[in-house]
Amino acid sequence: MLNVGLIGCGHISETYFRSRDYFNNINITTCADINIETAKKCADEYNIIAKNVDEILEDKNIDVILNLTNPTSHYQTIKNTLLAGKHSYCEKPVSIKFEQGKELIDLANSKNLYLGNAPDTFLGAGGQLTKQIIDRGDVGDIKLGNFTFAFPGVQSWHPNPEPWFVEGGGPILDMGPYYYTMLVNLLGPAKSIKAHAKKINKIRKIGAGPKKDENFNVEIPTSYYIVIEFQNHSLIQGFLSFDVINHQSNYLDLYGTKGSIIGPDPNMFGGPIKVSLSEGGSWKEYSTEEMKLGKTNIFNSSGRSNEAATNANYRGVGLSDMLYSIENHLEHRCNGELVLHVLDMLETTILSAEQSITLQLRTSCKKTKAFTEKEINLITN
Repeated sequence: MLNVGLIGCGHISETYFRSRDYFNNINITTCADINIETAKKCADEYNIIAKNVDEILEDKNIDVILNLTNPTSHYQTIKNTLLAGKHSYCEKPVSIKFEQGKELIDLANSKNLYLGNAPDTFLGAGGQLTKQIIDRGDVGDIKLGNFTFAFPGVQSWHPNPEPWFVEGGGPILDMGPYYYTMLVNLLGPAKSIKAHAKKINKIRKIGAGPKKDENFNVEIPTSYYIVIEFQNHSLIQGFLSFDVINHQSNYLDLYGTKGSIIGPDPNMFGGPIKVSLSEGGSWKEYSTEEMKLGKTNIFNSSGRSNEAATNANYRGVGLSDMLYSIENHLEHRCNGELVLHVLDMLETTILSAEQSITLQLRTSCKKTKAFTEKEINLITN
């Protein structure tokens, strides 16, 4: 079994430690953090070894680095990982700049190392069942669609919300990876993007924690309207926003030549999926509860508009799939080609809004391959 070293012992690390309960090959042996005391606390809690960042990169017993640092640190941490001769799996996005992402992919390829990256939510039962329904032609060819993520922002409950409102944050880099990766999973690569952006409030107030009632500046746009043309000629419009108090839009609506399909939350792993095949007709619901990565395993009552009370969360499957692929000399699903194309889409969206023009994508990728229950069974407990 490959040994995994974790860099970045913040909140998201808890999710990856929990993934060991779901997947049989995630063996996190060592952790590190820029704050060594944070690393020691993490190590004590999960009965692993704490080291500083340089030590974990030099450790010959570590095969893969799981990078859970903040987004602005992803590029340098991944680069250091690859230069140390280790495979890398990172939280989203791979970098906040396309050229940096391309450099990392090229470096990984030159060293014959695996580079994987979140989000892996498209591998869940919701994304895979939607893919099955579309690929077998139930709703015909997808020609049009909408996607929506909108909530008021994290400042009401997060004690340190500022990173969401400066370069490296915002709705595109924060939530765009989930929606764009899901769309590429379902429709294939994108061709061009046109976007408009707006900053609604210049100042926001922190609503919780030791800095409660302190104001901070908003430095980037917080709402985007987006139109994406895909290489299969489908035209999809989207709305990603940190400025909406409440709404009732679906996460994902896709319209085909034979019918329509309501897709899952791209930020989670389950369903349900709904399909209608006639004008004014009923909607048939497809459950994912009996699928390996679709069963509900989240039960909370936070009340936040971006958190469902119940859902399926199997984050870590992308890492598990990469570990299996390394050992069996296969291409992993959260691979560099897909990761770079999604990063291209993210940056192109931001640049299109800044320049007020339609921009062509610089990259392409293969449409993702299906993730079957048989294959999932190989890596699950």
